Amino acid sequence: MIKDAIAKIESLDNGLFEKAQARLDILTKPQGSLGRLEEFAARLVAITGETMPDMGKKVIFTFAGDHGVTKAGVSAFPSEVTPQMVLNFLAGGAGINVLARHAGADVAVVDIGVNYDFGQAGGLIHKKVVKGTANMLEGPAMTRQEAEACIEVGIELVREYKKKGYGIVGTGDMGIGNTTPSSAIAAVITGETVANVTGYGTGITDEAFKNKISVIEQVIKKNSPDAADGLDVLAKVGGAEIAGIAGVCIGAASEGMPVVVDGMISTAGALIAYTIEPKCAEYMFAAHKSVEIGQSAMLAKMGLEPIVDLGMRLGEGTGAALGMTLIEAGLKIYKEMATFESAGVTDKAD
Repeated sequence: MIKDAIAKIESLDNGLFEKAQARLDILTKPQGSLGRLEEFAARLVAITGETMPDMGKKVIFTFAGDHGVTKAGVSAFPSEVTPQMVLNFLAGGAGINVLARHAGADVAVVDIGVNYDFGQAGGLIHKKVVKGTANMLEGPAMTRQEAEACIEVGIELVREYKKKGYGIVGTGDMGIGNTTPSSAIAAVITGETVANVTGYGTGITDEAFKNKISVIEQVIKKNSPDAADGLDVLAKVGGAEIAGIAGVCIGAASEGMPVVVDGMISTAGALIAYTIEPKCAEYMFAAHKSVEIGQSAMLAKMGLEPIVDLGMRLGEGTGAALGMTLIEAGLKIYKEMATFESAGVTDKAD
């Protein structure tokens, strides 16, 4: 499935960018005066292949998974918070629920690797591949086959939701301890030192932060992930929810759909997708700049610029929800704003 999806991914057509820009330039405004909103519209035209695209319904996939490395004291919260927050998502009470409602987006909550039995919890998408990852200090987080299965979940979900009329997808996460594998992925693939890509996560103490850096350094040394092989990095030092996000990024690119990438953890998933197939980045919008320092190095590696910087670090897909509102604003400008000719407004002198 992964190979088939990758084979479908094409580089964006420069001709479509030019067509979009030509329309943007005759709207009733000075050329380029709406800045990145114009960029968003042009990218949507190129991604969808339609000169007047319809964004369709919006969905944010919030993947949940647990991490064995939490046993090493890298998080301020215990692992039981992961399933508790999943239930909060399902009840509509979390930050992602509020901001998704604001954006007019649906939230699809996916159990891809939580070490908890949710039974028949209403509204949950049951796609469990692992019951939490293994402790990376002792060996790989997952087998390569488990990592591939998690990616396939993401690809399948994109395909399923496209058939339901969704035209844009966002990524989100829930998993206590998941800034640790995200920082490990960032260090391995970008070549930065662990200290330069590791943050305080949920708000650990300075002592715990030093321990976190040491743990990640040990994890990388123990598992020796191959920076050129995204699947190897993912399996050895990644997480189930990060893999699901990577699958969404690959799936969206293969289906000609825009994907709005959230913060640190989502960017790690996007980076895995990029390492597997660099053309995936052409379909990505980086929603926001996270307070987690490792995200900047990953975005730079993919050539992506965050839409906003609001000092956020919650995850869940909250940044993706906000990003969608601005991307949609750009599309509405492109489609609904009058041209100089249609409005009877005199254009600038030649």
